[in-house]
Amino acid sequence: MASEKKMVEQITSMEQDFTQWYTDVVTKAELIDYSSVKGLFILRPYAYALWENIQSVMDKMFKDLGHENVAMPVLIPESLLQKEKDHVEGFAPEVAWVTYGGSEKLTERLCVRPTSETVFCEHYANIVHSWRDLPKLYNQWCSVLRWEKTTRPFLRHREFLWQEGHTLHATSEEAIEETKRMLEVYADVAENWLAMPVVRGQKTDKEKFAGAESTYTIECMMHDHKALQAGTSHYFGDGFAKAFDITFTDKDNTLKTPFQTSWGVSTRIIGGIIMTHGDNRGLVLPPRVAPIQVIIVPIAQHKAGVIENAEKIAKRLKEAGIRVKIDISDQSPGWKFAEYEMKGVPLRIEIGPRDIENGQCVAVRRDNLEKSEIPFDELEDSVKRMLDEVHNGLFAKAKKNLDENTFTATSMQEVSQIMQNGGGFVKTMWCGDLECELKFKEECGVTSRCIPYQQEHISDTCPCCGKPAKKMVIWGVAY
Repeated sequence: MASEKKMVEQITSMEQDFTQWYTDVVTKAELIDYSSVKGLFILRPYAYALWENIQSVMDKMFKDLGHENVAMPVLIPESLLQKEKDHVEGFAPEVAWVTYGGSEKLTERLCVRPTSETVFCEHYANIVHSWRDLPKLYNQWCSVLRWEKTTRPFLRHREFLWQEGHTLHATSEEAIEETKRMLEVYADVAENWLAMPVVRGQKTDKEKFAGAESTYTIECMMHDHKALQAGTSHYFGDGFAKAFDITFTDKDNTLKTPFQTSWGVSTRIIGGIIMTHGDNRGLVLPPRVAPIQVIIVPIAQHKAGVIENAEKIAKRLKEAGIRVKIDISDQSPGWKFAEYEMKGVPLRIEIGPRDIENGQCVAVRRDNLEKSEIPFDELEDSVKRMLDEVHNGLFAKAKKNLDENTFTATSMQEVSQIMQNGGGFVKTMWCGDLECELKFKEECGVTSRCIPYQQEHISDTCPCCGKPAKKMVIWGVAY
């Protein structure tokens, strides 16, 4: 019977083929399946549970800061989308249009939302009239559709799940503070929940969000030294408000225009988790968001007392607030070990007749496969401690990867050489001119990831043109 069930399939080594390794992981760990429409992926229960845990963490943070959840329409009239020129131009190539309702041709095309700024603006224009109506701190959990040419699971879907925050403020100072505050929320989630170290910074004008005055980002480094933009926060100024005629009467009884922000994190961050922590055995999930934190595998489960003791352990851990699963299927222990290692479960507990006699169980960490014995009377405290140790170990390993593959350069030749020798993040000075930014892409194959908050003075001049430098920029190849 057991032999008829699927055995754990081999995963391509990431050193051999990183792209195939990634595809193997997302399919064999049962995160993703492909639908009949290119770029529209199916999130299987394990992936959706992971997203729900991330969502739960962020949703609480948003609400603690005073944000409220809303739901906006999925279809946007073309005339509404056209109101903000830069915004519509930025999204035009990715928009999917609805032209028929049933069998009747629509008098106006409707786009399937690629993002919801315009719908929020229309709503704000209807409900904001006085300074007493501000600030508006809204967030939406939804899916959006962008007709990407090249698609890849989690990293680039045509339809993907995300949250999009949209806030409205009486002053530019309040809006800028909100923009930066929400970036810190994202950094907190990435580092303290997902064990992903980030670089905080501001996007260049070329890389900022369509219609924004400024965009702030958290950038993460993957195993293969490429960058992943893991979350962004945008300050819109009053451009959208003016385009949509949003005004309010201020305390001095004058009519004023409010200032706006938006910010978002999507399911692409799951791709970031995979490529930051995964190994050649499969997923390695950060414990604080893992759907299953502890898997219990009974050894010689046909013998008296084994399953009963395994169930007692599971009950105690559940009561301690730990997400736990016990596998009493007829697969062999070795198969189960490989299966849950592939699924990235942070901690495995093994219990057999000898363990029961000794009043203990065996715990195995997924991140380093270290084994340790846990006395039954120390179970809850030991498991919680070990889960924290897994989180800290994952963060330290990822931080080491980031630090050891971040370089400085003073010439274009150095940048090119670094990218040819394995890549990474490259810090250089920059004059601020678009021409030089484009030349970095043309000659070195890199894009600006951000102007980091933590600035360094590497040299006096831009390595591209030799003009006086204004800022330090981090360059890299991005997903």
